[in-house]
Amino acid sequence: MTLVADRLAQRGLTMPAPPAALAAYAPAVLRGGWIYTAGQLPLRDGALVATGRLGEGVDVETGAAAAEVAALNALAAMAGVVSDLDQVQLVKVVGFVASTSDFTDQPSVINGASLLFADVMGEVGTHARSAVGVASLPLNAPVEIEVVARLGDEGAVGG
Repeated sequence: MTLVADRLAQRGLTMPAPPAALAAYAPAVLRGGWIYTAGQLPLRDGALVATGRLGEGVDVETGAAAAEVAALNALAAMAGVVSDLDQVQLVKVVGFVASTSDFTDQPSVINGASLLFADVMGEVGTHARSAVGVASLPLNAPVEIEVVARLGDEGAVGG
């Protein structure tokens, strides 16, 4: 078991299967040691864990929990293109929050993703981040998480 998998287990989580693409794209690609994920939704077993917009029926706690699920799916997407997540170092996370025009707490929502990455990846889970409010997201999801990462010096390709 890897360190990332151990830390997920300590939180009572398991790595899902790499997410399937919902349209014409790959869930993640590896190019020159860099990993780019597509936007990952808070899907669990093929269904969204929450729907709607922040500031209009979805509270910050529900949004943060959905961001954590989306981050777990981003880890799974990366695991689909590398053989060892312990060799992955996060660089940038972009979190999109479906929200009303007067909702301004997007950073607290995306903390759900950032805290998961920090907990399960340790220091290499530290990342730069944007938390962006948008009018709507695919399937009426409240959040979407996108990641840019790189393989460490000893990272192995071929997940």
